[in-house]
Amino acid sequence: MYEVPDQTGKLVVVTGANSGTGKEATKRLAAAGARVVMAVRTPAKGEAARAEILAEHPDAQLEIRRIDLADLASVREFADGLAADEQHVDVLVNNAGVMTPPTRIATLDGFELQFGSNYLGPFALTVRLLPLILAAPAPRIATMSSGAAYLGKIDFDDLQWQTRRYRRTASYAQSKLADLMLSNHLAQLSVERGWGLTSVAAHPGYTRTNLQTAGAALGRERPSALNRLMMGYNPLPKQDVETGTEPLLFAAADPAARSGEYYGPDGILGLVGRTTLVRNPKTATDPAVNARLWRVSETLTGVALPSMLRK
Repeated sequence: MYEVPDQTGKLVVVTGANSGTGKEATKRLAAAGARVVMAVRTPAKGEAARAEILAEHPDAQLEIRRIDLADLASVREFADGLAADEQHVDVLVNNAGVMTPPTRIATLDGFELQFGSNYLGPFALTVRLLPLILAAPAPRIATMSSGAAYLGKIDFDDLQWQTRRYRRTASYAQSKLADLMLSNHLAQLSVERGWGLTSVAAHPGYTRTNLQTAGAALGRERPSALNRLMMGYNPLPKQDVETGTEPLLFAAADPAARSGEYYGPDGILGLVGRTTLVRNPKTATDPAVNARLWRVSETLTGVALPSMLRK
């Protein structure tokens, strides 16, 4: 098992910290000495996860704060609250997301749910927290993408799937490619503007969490019979959450992780295995396209860099 380097004295924010890779990352970062803000949509679930972690690590420093990444007002409230209480944030871990709801669902702000929750919400959170992050001695942002990003395409003419027939897997792939482009653009901005920020992306391969079943049940009481059948007989290799979280932990905490790079499993089809440097999709390495997505995201969310960071 990957051993997280000493995080004593660091303040880390982890989104989606109540389950799956978010809870595992929270547990292991806290066990390594970090003070972790568990950013969760449902505080009761966050408290339950906190209790589980404390049962295993009684000295863990954990704080629950509510955020709904599908609601830009909630993102603003979370960021403002954190800025009022903290002088800096050492690490932001953009982990939370949804996966392949069966039909097109809109966020409170009118965005397609996967693009809104997986990308636009994290974009807004990242930009709002950036002054606080850059105030840290060694600022870092780790962003969870997905192997699906290799299949993603950014359709600037229809980012919200309003004119095309909604395809949930393609929508998910677009949102996770956008996350990777965000991470890479942050790395580029840091170099250009001398921020000293380390921005690293990761993907978990095929990790056993509730992400697939929770997404498939959105808008329904439970996943469809066909979806349950496919999940039950899926022949692809899978790994447990302890191993699947390690690329994200490497991105968030390891001194060897390089800004602008992408880490994931080294095994079959990139689905399982130990953490390694993996290839960025070609689209995610195009500075012009990354910058265009950033500008569009500023317009959609109404969130932009403060003037002091634009130079």
